[in-house]
This record gives sequence, C-alpha cells and structure tokens, in this order.
Amino acid sequence: MANTVIQTTKDTIEKMKSHYKHALIEKLPPGAVFVAKSSGCTITAYKSGKVMFQGANGEGEASRWGSSAPAKVKSPSKGTATLPENFANWSVIGSDEVGTGDFFGPITVVSAYVKKEQIPLMKELGVKDSKNLSDPQIISIARDLISTIPYSLLILHNPKYNEMQAKGMTQGKMKALLHNKAILNLLEKMAPEQPEGILIDQFVEKNTYFKHIAAQTKIQRERVYFSTKGESIHLAVAAASIIARYAFLKEMDKLSAKAGVEIPKGAGKHVDVAAAKIIKRKGIEELQSMTKWHFANSEKAMRLARK
Repeated sequence: MANTVIQTTKDTIEKMKSHYKHALIEKLPPGAVFVAKSSGCTITAYKSGKVMFQGANGEGEASRWGSSAPAKVKSPSKGTATLPENFANWSVIGSDEVGTGDFFGPITVVSAYVKKEQIPLMKELGVKDSKNLSDPQIISIARDLISTIPYSLLILHNPKYNEMQAKGMTQGKMKALLHNKAILNLLEKMAPEQPEGILIDQFVEKNTYFKHIAAQTKIQRERVYFSTKGESIHLAVAAASIIARYAFLKEMDKLSAKAGVEIPKGAGKHVDVAAAKIIKRKGIEELQSMTKWHFANSEKAMRLARK
C-alpha cells in the first residue's frame, strides 16, 4: 500500500479533522489526533504534526494539504525550484479540480485566468482558499467570478469516469488529461493574450503529470508550474477552485433531484446509507451511474441494502 507523509501544523490538522468529520473512525493508534477513511485512502494525523495518507489516492489527497515547509514547485526546465520572485502578483492561469474524493458526483476541473490588475478585485470579491469557505459563500463568489474572469470548465461525469477506470486508467491520469485540456481551452479563448505563468495545484510530480498526457496531440508545457497549496500561492488557483466547487455543487443538486434523496458529499458512512437507499429505490445500475464505482462505498452500500 502506497504511503505519503506530510508535516503540518496543529491548526491545519484541526481543519483536516473538521473536513473529514463524516469519515472519522473511533479506534486511534497511539499518538494519533484522528483517523479517517475517505477518498480511497486512510488518513492518520499525529500529535507530532505528521499526517500519513495510505492507499491508492493517498498522494493526491495529501497534495490538498501540503506541508508546513515553504512551498516547492516544479518547472519544466529546472526541476524542483522555488516559485519565481513576486509570482503572486503575476498574471496567471490557475488550474484546480474538485470531486476526486467524493463517491457521488463528477470530477470538475477549472482553469481560470487572473490578470495582475484584477488581484485587488479578487480579494474584494472574497476569493481565497475554498477549504475556508462555506458552500453558500462559494456559490455567491463563483457567480461573480464567472462574469468577471475567463475560465474553462470540464466535467467528467461518472459513467465516463467508470468506463475509463475499468480500462485501467488511474484517477491521477484522468486529472492530468483534464487539466491539460482545460488549460489549452482557456489559452485558445484568451488568444492572443498570454499569461505570465500557469500554476497547477499539484496532485502528482511534474514528470508523472507529463507522462500521463504524453499521448496527447497538444500539450501545454511552457510557463507551467506545479505546487501544493496552490490556492494560497496565487488567487488564480483559488478562483479556479471556487468555480470548480460551484460546478460540482450544481451537479450534486441535479443528482439529488434524479435520485429523490439528498446526495451527500464525501465518502464516509453517511454516504453508504444514502447509496443503499438509492439501490432500494432505483437499483444498482442507477447508483453506479451516479458514483465512482471502484470506491469501497459501493460494496458497503450493497451490504446495507441487503439488510
């Protein structure tokens, strides 16, 4: 089983515990603050500040939180490097995704362009790390953003996701393909204007990212940087994350209407209960069309439905 370990602060661990509140388990190993089973991995946070992510999606989930160390990024030509000086004030395309750890709902990927002159406006609109925003706040801010900045939104719905996964494609590769396509779409929309930089909220190492998309006919390589905690590094990534979250929430509302029950977010026990209700009302095939079927929640829901 793959392990990823990050070092972070007590405050971040408390935020993580709140974020994974629906996936917490009671039994804790010595020195642990919490253990959660979510997003295709097990997360164990320790009093020392270390957090361990175990499982197939461990690296991707860990990258959402980063570490307390100064952010490092990957540039196409220099390998590991610090971000260019004054990067936070550049005109940048930011790219981020939502929904990878949720059993229900699609993956939404957004690339958004924030010009340096718009940075004060972004702050005025309330753009910041989406993990610190409630869903109503996200909806309100996103509605302002989509009429203010250029962006590209891609939605990978569950039937297509399950088809790709069944053929052996990893979630990491799916995300890489979506990010590359969203960035290319946005660059075409913006032309002839060009960003000073492109920042992808890092979910895999740079070399792995470009390996994932190597077979594509067109690949954006120039001026591309990768960093964990991208939302706190440039407001373009934060804006992209907010629009992606907004799109995800709208898709979840559509699924709730289709299922006749409120569809929950995440991948905890409450999700298993809702999924079991859908099996009883609509059948397994209907549930499969709404979910990332390879998640362990599918088996748990079927067991609950049989009781």
